[in-house]
Amino acid sequence: MWLFFHKLASPKYFYDISGKFIPWLVALFLLTLAAGLYLGLVVAPPDYQQGDSYRIMFVHVPAAWMSMFIYTFMAVLSGINLIWNIKLADVMVRSSATLGASFTFVALVTGSLWGKPMWGTWWVWDARLTSELILLFLYLGYIALVSAVEDVRTAARAGGVLVLVGVGNIPIIHYSVEWWNTLHQGATVTKMGKPAIHITMLIPLLLMAVSFQVYYFAVVLMRARTEVLDRERRSAWVKEMFGG
Repeated sequence: MWLFFHKLASPKYFYDISGKFIPWLVALFLLTLAAGLYLGLVVAPPDYQQGDSYRIMFVHVPAAWMSMFIYTFMAVLSGINLIWNIKLADVMVRSSATLGASFTFVALVTGSLWGKPMWGTWWVWDARLTSELILLFLYLGYIALVSAVEDVRTAARAGGVLVLVGVGNIPIIHYSVEWWNTLHQGATVTKMGKPAIHITMLIPLLLMAVSFQVYYFAVVLMRARTEVLDRERRSAWVKEMFGG
């Protein structure tokens, strides 16, 4: 196992192995996306209170989950890079930031679309909504910071520190509905008792969550491969690959 991770830290090995995973990830993404959309939009019944408007949760909830997952993943990788100076960790962090910001933006927009018929307004300064908005600013702040610093190593250290400082916002997002009086709906997926989400709604929701996560890994590997080529463009293996 340790030998595998040691080899994975090699830019050339990462480039080769990631290229083999991407087609499988894309196929799995399309399969789970089609199944999730069909079950969520066609098979799942209307909600007894919200009617068909609840179906936006099949995009909103997985996007919100991904916004937190990606930032947490970035924080772990930033810590690895700061401690062990592994270049590929920083490559993955940089490649993840735009995707994380996109998922956060989707979560906020779809949440507003959901909130209008449910709450009668597009936006309230609800604890969860506000902390999710802060997460978007953290993503954008990281992107702006690393883009503004020319030296890659300096940018990686500065960006890594920012990500690690901001990771404290993740538990605030997750537990905000429990810590404060909030309009936002509480957890229904992880609740063991009633009321909980019905199985006909749970299955497509989980399929969409898997689909979004697989999409993230497929795209982040594509972006990371491009970043690796850019950083290693003067190395022998890149020149050999492209006949330079």
